[in-house]
Order: sequence, then C-alpha cells, then structure tokens
Amino acid sequence: MRHEKAGRLLELARMLASTAEGLTLDEMAERLGVGRRTAERMRDAVREVFPQMEEVEDPPTRRFRIPSGLDGLFQAPTAEELAALTAAAEMLAAAGAQARAKALRTLEQKVLSATRAQARRRLAPDLEALLQAETIAVSAGPRPFEDEEVLATVREALKSMRILRFRYEGGSTPGRIREVTPLGVLFGRSNYLVAQEDEDAGPRNWRLDRMQDVEVLSQPAPRPADFSLPDYADESFGIYRDGAQDVVLRITPDGAEDALRWRFHANQVVEPQPDGAVLVRFRASGMRELAWHLFTWGDRVRVLAPAQLRTTLLNEIELARSAHTTGTDALEA
Repeated sequence: MRHEKAGRLLELARMLASTAEGLTLDEMAERLGVGRRTAERMRDAVREVFPQMEEVEDPPTRRFRIPSGLDGLFQAPTAEELAALTAAAEMLAAAGAQARAKALRTLEQKVLSATRAQARRRLAPDLEALLQAETIAVSAGPRPFEDEEVLATVREALKSMRILRFRYEGGSTPGRIREVTPLGVLFGRSNYLVAQEDEDAGPRNWRLDRMQDVEVLSQPAPRPADFSLPDYADESFGIYRDGAQDVVLRITPDGAEDALRWRFHANQVVEPQPDGAVLVRFRASGMRELAWHLFTWGDRVRVLAPAQLRTTLLNEIELARSAHTTGTDALEA
C-alpha cells in the first residue's frame, strides 16, 4: 500500500475515533472527498486494523465509530499542526481574545504532554523554524471584550440550557435587570450574546462588555427547535440588525479579480458580466456596516440596490467630507 493511502486510512480512523455518535458512510465520503464505494472499502480496511470499531444502528442507516480512541502512537502531531495552533492562539491574543487564547495554549500543552518524548524531540527543530518564519499581521480594529468569568458563566448557561440573568448597561434603559434564554455567542469585532428575552420577540444581541453581575438561574431555558446560530449570523452583514434587504453591488472591471476572490456574504451569488465587471447579490441586514465596508472599495463599487444602502453610504461619505473640510482642525491643516 502506498504511503498516501495509508495516510488516508489513518485520517479516517482519527475521524471515527473523534466522534461520539459515529459517522455514516455518506458522511465519511463527504469528509474524505471520495465516492460512497471508496468510503466503504476504506471503512473495511480500517476495521481490519482497528477491530474495536463499532456499528451503531441509526435507522434508516448505520453509524460507525472507534469508541476507545486511538493509541498515542497514531496521534503524534506534526510541526505544521502545532505551528497553526500556536499561530491561532497568538492571533486571538493580539485581537484581545485572551480567554480563548489561553484555552488554545492549554490545549497545546496537553497535546505536547501526551506526545511521546521521541516524537517531541523530532518535532522541535521543525516547529522552532516555522515559529520563527511565520507571524500574524495584526489589523487595525477594536479589541473585543473577553472577560474569562463572564464568558465562562455564559457558556455554563448555554451548556445547561438555563436562564441567564444579568444587569445590562446598554440599550435604551441602562442598568435594567434582564433574564434571557441564551442561544449562542457571536465572536468578532465585538463579542455578543445572542438571547431571547420574550417568547413573542425574536432573538437579539447583547454586548458582553455591557453585561454585569452575570449569573445562571435554576429555571430551564431550552433553545427553540427551529433556531440555528449560523443561519442567524448569516442574516446580517455584520452585527447590527435591521430589516433584511436584497443587495446588488456592481464591481467595476478593475476590481473584478478581487471581487471574485472576496466573500461579501455567506449566501452571495457572483455573476461575471460581459464588460468584465462583476455583479454580487445577497440578502442581508446591517446596511450601515455594509456601507462602512464599501468605503474600502473606493471607486470600484456601485450600489445598485437597495436605495437605503446607497443613501446610507452617501450620508457616511458626507459626514466624513464635512469633518475634514470644516472647523479649526481643517483650518490648521
């Protein structure tokens, strides 16, 4: 058997050992990027090496898993994997996400402590070379608030599906006590709890840095069965939410190459035009954040729809123009 085939089988074994519920043949095929028949043959080959593989009935199909995990002999990390883990921790720390950076550094220590000494010695030179040769380019922007105690309490409420109580120092009534059903956390330029305060109202975002005296109550708070955090996040261009609208952008020919590699929205449709331009279509809320982003495209973008986005962009341009052409600061310059 060629080395690459052995590597693919070990990859499948790791997948089967890392899942509690197991994988179907179709899931194996999708993750490995192969056909169902190939996935079936690979499963059979893995079973010969790992006879402890279990079959779990999940009508109308079956799932497969390796319940006892894999021996450390099969789990030694590569220098590239450890370098990526270190880089991710550094990137989070540079962005102000200290709690998650600490979690990744702890994970790195656990991985190394579970790695055999001989493998660690073999990894050390390559890992050191990669860490010296690669770094993270830090972009300008806000540093998100990430208090470890607040985040831990929010996560406890999410895992236990119980009511979360806090004093909120934002919104129209600062200092008001809130009791909400937590639905998830959005990490980004600022960090937000997604929660539902009233069954008759939809979910809304609460900034973590404005939450005080956070505690988990004993009352159960099951999440709505039809709620999906990824779908909720995809409804907005950024964080701010308003009415979702159909957006159509025309990127001029000199910006088309960048637009074809750019992700404006998770559900975007990109249409190359005969003149070399590109049309980008998607549905989203958050027109102000989208307008802010479109500033970075300069004269390479035209807003075709909606009218509200065009008006918002013009208003923001006028505010910036006014700030730099009037007042004492402009005269002194």
